[in-house]
Amino acid sequence: MPGSAPAAAHVIEDDTEALKVAAELADAFRAGAARRDAERELPRAELDRLSASGLLAVTVPTEHGGADVTVVTLAEIFRLLATADASLAQIPQSHFVYVNVLRRQGTPEQRAFLLGEVLAGRRFGNAQSEAGTRHVQDFRTRLEPEPDGDGYTLTGVKHYTTGALFADWIPVLAKAAHDGDRLHVAYVPRDEPGVTVVDDWDGMGQRTTASGTVRLDRVHVPADRVVPHHRTFTGPQLHGATAQLLHAAIDVGIAGGALAEAAEFVRTRSRPWFESGLERAADDPLLIQRFGELAVQLRAAEALLTTAARAVDVARAGLTDGSAAEASIAVAAAKAFSATAAVEISSALFEVAGTRAALNGLNLHRHWRDARTHTLHDPARWKVQHIGRHLLNGTPPPRHGLL
Repeated sequence: MPGSAPAAAHVIEDDTEALKVAAELADAFRAGAARRDAERELPRAELDRLSASGLLAVTVPTEHGGADVTVVTLAEIFRLLATADASLAQIPQSHFVYVNVLRRQGTPEQRAFLLGEVLAGRRFGNAQSEAGTRHVQDFRTRLEPEPDGDGYTLTGVKHYTTGALFADWIPVLAKAAHDGDRLHVAYVPRDEPGVTVVDDWDGMGQRTTASGTVRLDRVHVPADRVVPHHRTFTGPQLHGATAQLLHAAIDVGIAGGALAEAAEFVRTRSRPWFESGLERAADDPLLIQRFGELAVQLRAAEALLTTAARAVDVARAGLTDGSAAEASIAVAAAKAFSATAAVEISSALFEVAGTRAALNGLNLHRHWRDARTHTLHDPARWKVQHIGRHLLNGTPPPRHGLL
């Protein structure tokens, strides 16, 4: 079922309004998050509300009618949403990635049309990853010229297509036969003939992202819906840094949401350990110490996230090889640390809250399941390698879009 954009999405004017709207939506989405996860109820109504709010258009440039918010603001939007519902926060991550592709590589006509769609509240999904290939950047999906020269034919199978089930447009990564098998993005309507989106996602975490399969069977793509993505990586770029920053923001949000629920549980439902001699678990100095340690870890993750977002903003204002490298390294540090923090804090929830917190009906384990699943997107160990090489030898990070 395609996404259903509102008749007239709100247009957010600036960063302040964007953050206010994000906080309000996070509060609203938090209430049903545990139930949606437990019952695997897909968040269609919530996504429609997100579209109507105007948040999905906050990175549209001002010349096209958008707010063009800072990257600091965008990261904070994702962090806020993820504290409430990590699955819901994950769904629009690719949306913003492919808005950025348009900003950098789209023609003026492509930007005018497709960014207009975004301002109207329509959603981009994604169809990029493939299963069974040699590695994550090995693509079999092909874009072939049509005999009459009117466009292209798109054929392939994509997996982990978060957002596609709910999308109005599905950006598809494909190798283009007409351009030396280099990488392009085809922007395809969700309901285009030959497009099939299968809700077969069966992950233990992020259960309501519907990160299933997209099948493309000789899908017609007009020439003006194809963008040469390979050009993104021929010079200094922030494509990877921005995409990875949003992943880091989701991890930080998961950690914050888990710690907040742990604190509320201990304050209202935990019993004190009998040896403490205390009336309330929240007064136990050993628990207080542990919460303090977890709070320091969370604050460090939040600080690294903000520092990385600022580095990306600085690079946007003056993009050079040096500024792009500094942004990528800062984001790599934030992502590596936040991944660890999300898994450790969501696990420590049970350590501090006790046996009752493990009851299935409470579904507090969704935080750990979400953290463990989301942090598998790409290995932090490789990010740490690039950080070390940059520090010791001045080696610039690679331009492959995942750093």
